[in-house]
Amino acid sequence: MLGSVETRSVSPVFVGRAAELSMLDEVLAGAAAGDPQALLIGGEAGVGKTRLVEEFAAAARRRGAVVALGGCVEIGADGLPFAPFSTALRALRRELPAQLAAAAAGQEEELARLLPEIGMAAAREAARHDEDGMARLFELTARLLERVTAEHTVVLVLEDLHWSDASTRHLLTYLFRTLRTGRLVVLATYRSDDIHRRHPLRPLLAELDRLRTIRRVELARFNREEVCRQVAGILAQEPDPDQIDAIFERSDGNAFFVEELAVAAQEGCRTGLTDSLRDLLLVRVEGLPETAQQVARIVAEGGSTVEYRLLAAVARLTEDDLIEALRAAVNAGILTPAPGGDGYRFRHSLVREAVSDDLLPGERSRLNRRYAEALEADPTLVPADQRATRLASYWYHAHDAAKALPAVLDASVEARHRHAYSEQLRLLERAMELWDAAPEAVRRTLRPVDYAEVYRPCDPESGALRHLDLLAEASVAGRLCGERERALKITKRALRLLEEEDDPLRAAWFWIQRSRLVPRLARGDGWKEIATAQELVRGLPPSEVHAEVLATVAHWSMLRQPGPQALTAAERAVEYARMVGAEDIEANARLTLGSLMIDAGQIEAGLAHMYEVRDEVVARGLVGVVGRSHVNLPSALEGIGRSEEAVDVLHEGLRLTGRMGRRDSEGWIWGNLAESLISLGRWDEAAEAAVNAQRRGQTAAPYGSGANSLAFLALARGRVPEAARHLAEGRASYGPHDPMPQHDLPIACLTVAVAVAEGRLPDARAELARTLESGFPPGAQRYAWPLLLEAATAEADARALPTARDGRAEVLRSLFEAVKRLTTNAPVWLAHGKWVRAELHRAESRSTSDIWSEVATAFEPLRRPYDLARVRYRLAESLLTGGVEADERDRATELLRLVHAVARHLGARPLAHAATALAQRARLPLAPATEQASAAPADPVEALGLTSRERDVLRLVAAGHTNRRIAEELFISPKTASVHVSNILAKLGVSGRGEAAAVAHRLGLFPAESVMPGSAS
Repeated sequence: MLGSVETRSVSPVFVGRAAELSMLDEVLAGAAAGDPQALLIGGEAGVGKTRLVEEFAAAARRRGAVVALGGCVEIGADGLPFAPFSTALRALRRELPAQLAAAAAGQEEELARLLPEIGMAAAREAARHDEDGMARLFELTARLLERVTAEHTVVLVLEDLHWSDASTRHLLTYLFRTLRTGRLVVLATYRSDDIHRRHPLRPLLAELDRLRTIRRVELARFNREEVCRQVAGILAQEPDPDQIDAIFERSDGNAFFVEELAVAAQEGCRTGLTDSLRDLLLVRVEGLPETAQQVARIVAEGGSTVEYRLLAAVARLTEDDLIEALRAAVNAGILTPAPGGDGYRFRHSLVREAVSDDLLPGERSRLNRRYAEALEADPTLVPADQRATRLASYWYHAHDAAKALPAVLDASVEARHRHAYSEQLRLLERAMELWDAAPEAVRRTLRPVDYAEVYRPCDPESGALRHLDLLAEASVAGRLCGERERALKITKRALRLLEEEDDPLRAAWFWIQRSRLVPRLARGDGWKEIATAQELVRGLPPSEVHAEVLATVAHWSMLRQPGPQALTAAERAVEYARMVGAEDIEANARLTLGSLMIDAGQIEAGLAHMYEVRDEVVARGLVGVVGRSHVNLPSALEGIGRSEEAVDVLHEGLRLTGRMGRRDSEGWIWGNLAESLISLGRWDEAAEAAVNAQRRGQTAAPYGSGANSLAFLALARGRVPEAARHLAEGRASYGPHDPMPQHDLPIACLTVAVAVAEGRLPDARAELARTLESGFPPGAQRYAWPLLLEAATAEADARALPTARDGRAEVLRSLFEAVKRLTTNAPVWLAHGKWVRAELHRAESRSTSDIWSEVATAFEPLRRPYDLARVRYRLAESLLTGGVEADERDRATELLRLVHAVARHLGARPLAHAATALAQRARLPLAPATEQASAAPADPVEALGLTSRERDVLRLVAAGHTNRRIAEELFISPKTASVHVSNILAKLGVSGRGEAAAVAHRLGLFPAESVMPGSAS
């Protein structure tokens, strides 16, 4: 009986795809060399994606690679969270058990969310969930793969991305973006014909297209020759040309349909027998015995793969009848044993979809109910990590709200345990949909609130979940998975419900949720929402919600409007959190309090407070606060000029956050490290840190911080266009919706610096005016002093320019006023205050060597080599301007040698050129006499017969300077300058200054040289 349905539909000959296989070979070779490879293979259903992957996998195994295959699992319309990664990691564990265990060592608790076998109990006990939770899991997964593939080539195959859940898509994107080392190929397939305009995979594909590291292949259909070879392989003989023409025309080159049509032709059916190819697929199924058709229908509704024991429970056939039916379906090429041999799936999903679509509505509901009842009766029928999600899906598609609601809520807990917050949100929204349809008696027995941070459940006595509780869970899930718009709508629904009740505490909690969402959606700074929450809790007894509101008020104010009120809020937040035992809130509030104390002038007390918190959270393992403590503390240290101390804390922070997988905290730390390294003159390290901030950060702020540091370095090194580009990146990162001094003032400073470097002094003045009009809040001196310095230096440099005269007096007046108001709470800012005043004196031509000597003395103990070098340059300049005494010239010479050495070491070309030019004008040797004798470079101007002094004069003539300006630059009299100009004209054989300048330019005698630059702080 079985022989009548035994067919051969898969060609033993692999047809075509030579270019694709060659490219896959290149990918494998690149991975084997230690360069991770990423590849997306798309194509319509049935075009041959799986067959191509199978051929590549076989070739990879022959070359010693380990192939780990995972497929996205579809249950109804639901995807299982992380299903392909879990399956692939299980396969990897089977192949490389010792290597995977070693790579996961110390992080089993987190990685168990993807692979429960390595530590499910630990994962269940992990109660902390925050906005970094998913990123932490993703980072640890990336590191796991990097470690496993350090010595073994691994091909990670993820099939059917069109069915993938959101968490799988997010993890895949993360891996594509971050994997930098390891012998790894990540290959994913998807159906391109399923990707309609609103398909969730579509944005991911668009994003990945922008990554140059990802190859994307779209498989085309077979041509007639390839179809002929495929049919010949299936029939094991040369086919009739007319038959090939008919099959090719009917299938249009789709490999799967070619198989089906070839089998139909072999069995005597005409290729035009049915009205559609879908009908052709059903004809194949309808040719099976009745019990085999029944089993096929059951498997079609069970999901991508159905376990044998579950199938037996749902089919309710005798074991002999079930096996007979399965054998018929397998021999007919309809079903095939699943990988691992524990279940069955359709050989091609097109057949499953055709069978599923052919089910009657009542039939589909009945099958889902039977699946759900079987799984409830024996939960061991499916893998433990799939049980809750599949049961929820079966009950939901059985249209039984009483059973579906509790099952969906249980599945949401499972999703949260795995950091699959997108799936948690989807399930909670499904629970909202089912809520009114479920009987009241069922709702009274629902599980308690699972996780809603410090939200207080509506019915703590009975513990049963209420509708408002459900909205609270969903709003948190939406925020954690990045679905902020959906979360904001959920909070709006909750607040509407609360309008009818006197429940200020829960209303305050929802307002705080909104305050976190609004800035991330670029709809404000969140203060309106925070102030509303603060008013709601006013006068209420201490609670976790009350403590969180106060902590949020203090933190918001610390970043935007620090002052006495913020300090009071932080103190009360610490007190309330301590009273109610809210450890995380207390630790965060204490960090905020320490920072505000420093801003208020209590520097040592505030630092001691922050160090204490840092040590405590590390010892207690409060992961969410460890990162922040290693961001805020070094930031405070840098803010008072203790850069070396900050660097030590930052390096420890990188070690801890790296071990914990807190990637966004790493981004912040790298950004702060770049800033401190710049202060210490370790610029190459700073540039590397800035790039790491941009790569590691998960939010805009670390990227903007890195961009600012790179802009500073580019300016200081004379690369103005590059600085302008980085400035634009930084400004775009922060956006205009949520102004903060720590973002806006550095951007303003760089804007002024770039405008000055580009010769746009009016634009620089306009930016300064806008910033001064907004004022400097308390604690902003670390950002305000560099801005004032930049503006004062620009005015001093432009003091002799006629075009700068209009409005100059008003600018200087506003700068003097700002200097009077700004505090100097640390030696570094006291030194900056002296520097800014010295530049303002220079702008008014009142600068003296005594003034600059005082500034230099203030900077000498601060370990800020670039700042000290710039100040020493000004001191040398003032010494040479003020007189020509021998001891002053000697002192200026030594200062310029120090300046030049520092500038060359840092790569600060404008400062180095300025020091060189000043020394040449003053005829001072930058190198000691012994070095000059050994070097003795040839002067290209000597061929023209010009002396060294005449060379200096010609350079200034070529720049368009008058005799008076030349005299000022070279510290000689105007009459002497005139004599030099006359001698130059005679030696060059020209009649005027313009012709002399033209000769200099034509011969390229003087490459572009910069005068002393302004600050690039």
